[in-house]
Amino acid sequence: MVGEVETPEILDTLKSFFGFDGFKGNQEKIIKNLLSGKDTFVIMPTGGGKSLCYQLPALLSEGTAIVVSPLIALMKNQVDAIRGFSNETGIAHFLNSSLNKGDIAQVKKDVLSGKTKLLYIAPETLTKEDNINFFKEFKISFFAIDEAHCISEWGHDFRPEYRRLRPIIDAVGSVPVMALTATATPKVQQDIQKNLGMMTATVYKSSFNRDNLYYDVRPKQNVIKEIIKYIKQNNGKSGIVYCLSRKKVEEIAEALKVNGIKAAPYHAGLDAKERAKTQDGFLMEDLNVIVATIAFGMGIDKPDVRFVIHHDIPKSLEGYYQETGRAGRDGGEGKCVTFYSYEDILKLEKFMKDKPVAEQEIGKQMLAETAAFAETSSCRRKFILHYFGEEFDEGKCNGMCDNCRHPKQKFEAKEDLELALECITETKERHKIKDVINVLMGTLTATAKTYKHNQTEAWGKGVDHDKDEKFWQAVLRQAIVNGFLYKDIENYGLLKITDKGRAFLKKPVSVKFTRDHDYSNSDKDSGDDDITINGKGSGNAADEILFALLKDLVKKTAKAKGLPPYVIFQEPSLEEMAIQYPITMEEMTKISGVGSGKAAKFGKPFIELIKKYVEDNDIERPVDMVIKSVVNKSGLKVYIIQNIDRKVSLDDMAKSKNLKLPALLTEIETIVESGTKVNINYYIDDIMDEEKRDEIIDFFKESETGGVQEALKELGENDFTEEEIRVVRIKFLSDYGN
Repeated sequence: MVGEVETPEILDTLKSFFGFDGFKGNQEKIIKNLLSGKDTFVIMPTGGGKSLCYQLPALLSEGTAIVVSPLIALMKNQVDAIRGFSNETGIAHFLNSSLNKGDIAQVKKDVLSGKTKLLYIAPETLTKEDNINFFKEFKISFFAIDEAHCISEWGHDFRPEYRRLRPIIDAVGSVPVMALTATATPKVQQDIQKNLGMMTATVYKSSFNRDNLYYDVRPKQNVIKEIIKYIKQNNGKSGIVYCLSRKKVEEIAEALKVNGIKAAPYHAGLDAKERAKTQDGFLMEDLNVIVATIAFGMGIDKPDVRFVIHHDIPKSLEGYYQETGRAGRDGGEGKCVTFYSYEDILKLEKFMKDKPVAEQEIGKQMLAETAAFAETSSCRRKFILHYFGEEFDEGKCNGMCDNCRHPKQKFEAKEDLELALECITETKERHKIKDVINVLMGTLTATAKTYKHNQTEAWGKGVDHDKDEKFWQAVLRQAIVNGFLYKDIENYGLLKITDKGRAFLKKPVSVKFTRDHDYSNSDKDSGDDDITINGKGSGNAADEILFALLKDLVKKTAKAKGLPPYVIFQEPSLEEMAIQYPITMEEMTKISGVGSGKAAKFGKPFIELIKKYVEDNDIERPVDMVIKSVVNKSGLKVYIIQNIDRKVSLDDMAKSKNLKLPALLTEIETIVESGTKVNINYYIDDIMDEEKRDEIIDFFKESETGGVQEALKELGENDFTEEEIRVVRIKFLSDYGN
């Protein structure tokens, strides 16, 4: 009988199998509860030791424990870990779509022989008829449902297959069930218990506070450059970068690799072998950084991930909490950096427009919470813990979030809070944040007309010279976090006044709030399409003396070679050299607009000049040495070069890549300006005669700037087109500069 397992036996197995001398937090209580045959619900943050809560009882129980997990990567990881503790490889197996027929036969053989104590299975696999029949052939000790938040529409990563688990568990036989999750708001917790039919389960909820994690939200500007810079400052440390799309994952992984960072992409579009290779490379530290999609969960149990970067804000705070929770699982350093722009929230809202209305409503509420977290200037730890139903004194944050480390000035909010609560009372607690703000601002919307808000006392009372929508958003958000209001999640997020709020209205007292951060200047396109660093874009000023010296050297080199200066190096490249001080050939190739061809042809005297200048002036060079651009998406670059070699018409190339010809010419210009030689004579010969071509070349030989518009003006718009001038300029730069 499972219930008869004694404490000494539990501790012996903990020591002999796992090598631990004692339990963490609630682990021992949870294990004993499950071993006594009771349903058990575990809410424990990432790094708290959830997996031990079902692995240890599985070893102590008669039969095989079925562990339902939504991630193939996590299953492999957990099975490898368990096998690492044992001499018997059959002790743990997984059953999912990655196995062939021979593998499946071996798994079933080991399970039926009694060797296997833990069988990891995907929910989709569990629901297959032949598997349900197989489960009836052996003794099941208990079911463990990992990542149980997947059962709730209010949880991130909702998986409809999770809704079908209870009938299958019942079909197999009456055994204890354990549900585990690292993220559950009170609403999600209720959903999980209801859907798994475990309303009477013993609930163990650990604190969600991870005091070793540092939360930091930054404006989304020059984002890839900032990510590379951050990783280089944390050189050699393990980290994860999360992105919204597979395309962005590939792009960022490529940019990291080009800049000498050991990185690889990881998303559902890659085949299983590639993903497994990347995962192993990360665990074995052949790779330092994994770039992954937010949608594709990474089940990598690596304890020493030192930073988690979000290139895009996640769709929910649960998603954010779980992803940031991958940092510092060993209790060591864990930095969580998120790049935020409100444009990302709008993009995510657009993605939902084809979903059912109820689903859209849930999604929008979750996005609103995420935006509120990003924009708040109060303690981020307090905010996120409040979201998970836990109260927290922000004084205990110990400067472990950007807002507590660099606090914004607080203002006296007594009268503002009073006005907001009176407005909510007067509008009968029937509205969301947006509608309450519209009343305070006196904005006549359809809702305001319907409910006759313009006839209320509060109408327009919130308008002041420095009080706008953002101001009232901050007041209402902080009123929620500080317990004066709550959001009725079941009812579209309507604002309701708490007992604390009513007490405040009866007897108002001093309250200090802060204004939200303003991220409205974040780049709309997140600055990713082309990573250039110059005096304007990088936030750094070019060294004017060095810039002048470099300009003189360009003129001198150009004169010696009988070429216009712009063919050697263009001004943005010189400006970047005067910021980054490249002193090796490798560093020179990383300057945008240089590339290996140009560096080899012209770079040596420039490197020597910069090196001498740095030494003579005792200059400390930037730590984040030049961020090298992946020239307009390297895949397109390779495609263009290969097709030019095959003499494919530029018009056909543009058409096949869904580009207009001017856009394709811009790509080719970037390629030749970085020092790569291309031969488009075949195309030029098709569209113009030799005389016309030579006339354009003669212009560029004499021109100081090499500008297309200048050429058009000089040569005559009636005789030449912009396209003709651009293609000949490409030939000229390639022939003479590369």
